[in-house]
Amino acid sequence: MTKPRIVILGAGLGGAIAAFEIKAAVGSEADVSVVSLGDIFHFVPSNPWVAVHWRKRDAIEVHLPPVFKKKDIDFSGVGAKRVMPSDNAIELNDGVLLTYDYLVIATGPELAFDEIKGLGPHTGYTQSVCHVDHAQTAAQAFDRLVQAPGPIVVGAVQGASCFGPAYEFAMILDTELRRRKIRDQVPMTFVTSEPYVGHLGLDGVGDTKGLLESEMRQRHIKWLTNARVTSVEKTLMHVEQIADDGSVKQTHDLPFSYSMMLPAFRGVAAVRSIEGLSNPRGFIIIDKHQRNPTFRNIFGLGVCVAIAPTGKTAVPVGVPKTGFMIESMVTAVAQNIDQCLKGQPTTNEATLNAFCLADFGDGGVAFVAQPQIPPRNVNWSASGKWVHLAKVGFEKYFLGKVRRGVSEPFYESLALKVMGLNKIKD
Repeated sequence: MTKPRIVILGAGLGGAIAAFEIKAAVGSEADVSVVSLGDIFHFVPSNPWVAVHWRKRDAIEVHLPPVFKKKDIDFSGVGAKRVMPSDNAIELNDGVLLTYDYLVIATGPELAFDEIKGLGPHTGYTQSVCHVDHAQTAAQAFDRLVQAPGPIVVGAVQGASCFGPAYEFAMILDTELRRRKIRDQVPMTFVTSEPYVGHLGLDGVGDTKGLLESEMRQRHIKWLTNARVTSVEKTLMHVEQIADDGSVKQTHDLPFSYSMMLPAFRGVAAVRSIEGLSNPRGFIIIDKHQRNPTFRNIFGLGVCVAIAPTGKTAVPVGVPKTGFMIESMVTAVAQNIDQCLKGQPTTNEATLNAFCLADFGDGGVAFVAQPQIPPRNVNWSASGKWVHLAKVGFEKYFLGKVRRGVSEPFYESLALKVMGLNKIKD
């Protein structure tokens, strides 16, 4: 008898560990396959380091085919053209039709640079650290800045849902420029759609507002909040600050020699505009068991799933999906698919907690939010030089985990160690 086939679409931070954990959960009861665009895993949290030459690209990459083969997981790196949920199939980019019994969508986002004229590293004038390719391009642009110092603009545009890397990169740039003794020649402005510094799409965690404002004051970084980027020219960014009633409070024309702006996210083309599967932005609709309400054999996890924002803001602000949150989604999906194979109802839910180590090169800020959306049982943040060391250790551990193809949960134990508490669960 033919075994059920479980297909994981995507092999990033969520998809790769989902493949390992699902295979560990179902064993020989089902075949597990992964479809990804390319055969390399990139450790995205290290991209800001690549952009200032603190890391080489190959140091944060894992070649996936031999890892999956060792774990008896099929793999295709050609990518998906279109998910066809009514047919239980995926059309791949090479024209092959791959059928499935269960589908796990873990594609991550598509980067919506095109929504703002002049934004982005390829057809625009700003850099990005969302992908290692972008980080390498940003490193080349940084080299040009060092040769001819000038103003920097860093931040996150309207609709962005990932703010930590923007803060990280602003501080890392400051650290590296001071090491090169040219910081005094580089005015820096932080531009964000957040209603206040340290909001992070989470309405703040602990004292992230105070901690991050203090860091930026000490580092002479000016900031604009409630900011909407209207367009970008070669050396000029046009920004509107929006009042609570939606009116334009103030306009700014910000000159720059170097800029890194995080874009808004949307769902990838393979899943966008499929009624019942994705929302208007293309994010996967899921219930509390990570399961799509319309197509019950489809599960979603990671950045590609739809999560409502924390509340109304003057400028659209999305909700981040941090590694801790994604890992809990992975575990819930693996256990729920195992229950489906056994004919049992799905009962497992992700914990949806947030944990972040924001490295500033010579220090950093860490925070834990349980749950991610307030009100919370744990609402903790702290700063210090130890955060940088913790981030370095975390990078080594996670890359080792992917290279070995292991599936054990990690984020919660790391959060416990970072907080110095015996437990954070009820």
